[in-house]
Amino acid sequence: MSPPDLEQLRDVPPFRRDYLAHAWIVMRGISDAGDAIWSVALAWTAVQVTTPALAGLVVAAGSVPRALALLFGGVLADRLNARKLMVLFNIVRTIVLVAVAIWCALNVPSVVILLLAALAFGICDAFYEPAAGTISRQMVRKADLPTYGAAMQTSARLGGMFGSAVGGVIVAQIGMSGSASLDAVSFAIVVAFIAIWLRPRFELPRAARESVLRGITSGFRHLRDVPATRTLVIALASLNLAAAPAMGIGVALRATAEGWGAEAVGWFGAFAGVGATVGAAIVMKWRPRREAFAGFWAFSTQGVAIIAVGLGPLWLVIAAGVVIGFGAGFGSVLLGATFAGTTDPSYLGRMGSIISIGDDSLRPLTMALFGILASTTALWVPFVVYGLAITALITVLLSNRQLRTLSLKDPPPE
Repeated sequence: MSPPDLEQLRDVPPFRRDYLAHAWIVMRGISDAGDAIWSVALAWTAVQVTTPALAGLVVAAGSVPRALALLFGGVLADRLNARKLMVLFNIVRTIVLVAVAIWCALNVPSVVILLLAALAFGICDAFYEPAAGTISRQMVRKADLPTYGAAMQTSARLGGMFGSAVGGVIVAQIGMSGSASLDAVSFAIVVAFIAIWLRPRFELPRAARESVLRGITSGFRHLRDVPATRTLVIALASLNLAAAPAMGIGVALRATAEGWGAEAVGWFGAFAGVGATVGAAIVMKWRPRREAFAGFWAFSTQGVAIIAVGLGPLWLVIAAGVVIGFGAGFGSVLLGATFAGTTDPSYLGRMGSIISIGDDSLRPLTMALFGILASTTALWVPFVVYGLAITALITVLLSNRQLRTLSLKDPPPE
């Protein structure tokens, strides 16, 4: 059965005059600025207090509880009020950050504290992200999803760019305590906005009130029965497995080995944000006929760039960051809009959870493997291996005719 028309009873202003959507997009930028500050601090601090392999595990530690709980989070997102779930778990994340800031202000950061913080964030993400993933379909019309997604991506990347640039300086000058404090402030601002002002326009059909396990089972049954959704979900679940380790731990390792300092990690993230912002902005002005095909092609540019991060001087590493960011910015907007617009709305939370599980269940392994290769071979080896891996992956994905022809303009799958 086709998803119901969510838009026939609502009079939503055009996106250019949709000030509520614009404000929510700004909030996303504030949140991502805080997250970038935290990510730089976590990676840099982990590299300073432990070995490369353990640092990789610390950075990826949140993926483990997140993967275990995501399906439950997806069921709740399809059944309950997404806005209330977002408020609840953002409050928890704020509390965790405040606790980390206080601890690190009074004690030297340790692997245990970093690990516990990463684990707590992973659990919160497992319930927050599926709920947040349904909001785009509740805010704007299907036809406006690419523009909305591009604007959201631009705000997120600008926030990440600013946060990365500031984050390297903050962790170098103030340490983990200052970084965690700033991220806590960003979460508090977002919580206030969601609780007071954010009001979704289109009510999504809610999943049946059945047991959580039955809800999970019905999600996988839907994946089995709808080939177009299944193919896209599997593809989206595999896109970050090469770039995330290279950016999450690889850049910090290179900066340490070359003596570039924490600031170089921040600048890499900032210029990656510039590339992503440009990619997302292009989507706002130009929309390809086959969104999925163009999106996967954009991701294919990351292979050579990852290799350049491991082999080049600082200027080439920064330039490669721009390319990696562009591929992610342009590609993720198109693929995210295609996913939101072609998936049955009553399964959005669960399908988003399955995508994240595929990513999270493998990312700790690829992150740890990156650290192990860096520890046991030359530092450039994991960059070359991972760059070739993402190139091979995109080649396989683009050989699938269903992915090449999938478009937001097509009617939703039956």
